[in-house]
Amino acid sequence: MKKVCKKCRIFVEGQECLLCHTSNFTETWKGRITILDAEKSEIAKKVGITVKGEYAIKVR
Repeated sequence: MKKVCKKCRIFVEGQECLLCHTSNFTETWKGRITILDAEKSEIAKKVGITVKGEYAIKVR
């Protein structure tokens, strides 16, 4: 199961989140969204995403 940063909701492979530099992760998440161009994406703007990547929609 993939782990997700609880703060940023981005999927993480290492021991530290690349966006917020924390190690507070969870494996309890629902839904997945991939942002290819955060500047042009209307969905990214609505949910406050500014960096391209794969994000969880709901995190516990």
